[in-house]
Amino acid sequence: MKLTILGCYAATPRSFTNPTSQVLEINNHIFLIDCAEGTQVELRRNKIKFSKIQHIFISHLHGDHCFGLVGLISTFRLLNRETELHVYGPKGIKEIITLQLKLSNSWTNYDLYFHELESKSPELLYEDDKVSVETIPLNHRIYTNGFLFKEKPGDRKLLINKAVEYKIDVSLYKSLKKGKDVKSETGTLIPNELVTADPPAPKSYAYCSDTMYSPGIVTQISNTTVLYHESTFLEDKKELAAPTKHSTAKQAAAIAREAGVKKLILGHYSTRYSNINLFREEAREIFPDTELADDGKIFSFSFKSK
Repeated sequence: MKLTILGCYAATPRSFTNPTSQVLEINNHIFLIDCAEGTQVELRRNKIKFSKIQHIFISHLHGDHCFGLVGLISTFRLLNRETELHVYGPKGIKEIITLQLKLSNSWTNYDLYFHELESKSPELLYEDDKVSVETIPLNHRIYTNGFLFKEKPGDRKLLINKAVEYKIDVSLYKSLKKGKDVKSETGTLIPNELVTADPPAPKSYAYCSDTMYSPGIVTQISNTTVLYHESTFLEDKKELAAPTKHSTAKQAAAIAREAGVKKLILGHYSTRYSNINLFREEAREIFPDTELADDGKIFSFSFKSK
């Protein structure tokens, strides 16, 4: 599992920072999460192939999370994209994008699908045999969702030496990887656990975009491998968090601690702060395994099972 931060600062773009967007690579999928201004430039800077992006998840319709979307969709057209594109986001996102495409006479030459969201309860958005994606309802000034990405358990690891020792025909190896017991060449039933090992533990990633402190999400994200949680303010401005429906670094850390996640990544820093290291310092008082997002930063996760 790999996370590339394209932008992670609040509100306005600056010459040296970008608003929110990131790319999650999980089990051979590449998902774009939020798409602020400058996203396509950062995709190029980080050498992420546009053609690999087939699913875009937009948390809410504030500009610092979606104003780059129509530009990216238009660039896909100019690059003669043929692969279909799916966009998941709040109701209204289709109207916003299609109006701009209509008035600029820039309809896509590829299939563009909008999946508009209204539910205030978690719902499954995407699923195949490798991963699933569901919404995490959040509490912000407008309708907002986070997203929970989960790997599905992989095949069991075949212990070739053991399979040979127990005289199991090669044609049965696939069944072994699927967890089945098989018969040896002598007709003896061989229990699966004798010739296979557990697969790597499935990883998960919870993306919690703009939200005020919301303990109600803890159950849904419990034991998540990695949690990205907004931390717009430090304690010196905590009185601003509730009225603006944002979180502090310490509040994000409290969510991580209560949910029992393995790692917390902070982001969405207010641009009033010149030193983002202060966010990590405050959060680590509550949740030690805290890291900071920053533009262009790449996280690779390979946790071992306990």
